[in-house]
Amino acid sequence: MRNHLWMSVAPIAALALGACSPKAEQKADNALNDTGAAVSNALNSTGNAIDNAQQALTTTPTGQEFADAAARSDAFEIEAAKLATTNAQSPQVKEFAGMMVAAHTESTAKIKAAAKAASPAITPNATLTKDQAEDLAELKTLKGAEFDKEYIDGQVDAHEDALDLMRKYAADGTVASLKQAAGEIAPVVEKHLSSARALDKD
Repeated sequence: MRNHLWMSVAPIAALALGACSPKAEQKADNALNDTGAAVSNALNSTGNAIDNAQQALTTTPTGQEFADAAARSDAFEIEAAKLATTNAQSPQVKEFAGMMVAAHTESTAKIKAAAKAASPAITPNATLTKDQAEDLAELKTLKGAEFDKEYIDGQVDAHEDALDLMRKYAADGTVASLKQAAGEIAPVVEKHLSSARALDKD
């Protein structure tokens, strides 16, 4: 699309330039640049609009899918944090891990209660994904500073995913009890993400 628009402008400008004085030529050249910039801006705006539309069309998980994803996230966080209490070297990382056990145990209870309140009731499945299981297996082989780095890197990624999930369901979810729970959990996850990012910079 960009090439077609540009090709339609260029011949007209070229003809005008061939018949102009140097002063007029400069004006025409400026006009050509302005036109090119306008076309470019229009194309960029269209591209942004398409990106926003695609983002809006991202499928919202069903109540069962959301409950399962939340349960898996909590289970992974708790298991990884338990490893950190013994394998981590940094006191700050160990403190963060302790916070994760408490917070995600609370989150698990909140999701279970919300799922039970749904009609029909939903039973969350906390079975870890293949990737989550592999990440835990890798963490088990590490200790000290190496563990700290991998654990915190993983925490940033996991909390970014969890925050996206909570925000999406809080905005567009169809099961009222789970939607409310997602809205309550999202700010907590956001704080955890900020803490993980701060540790990641250390």
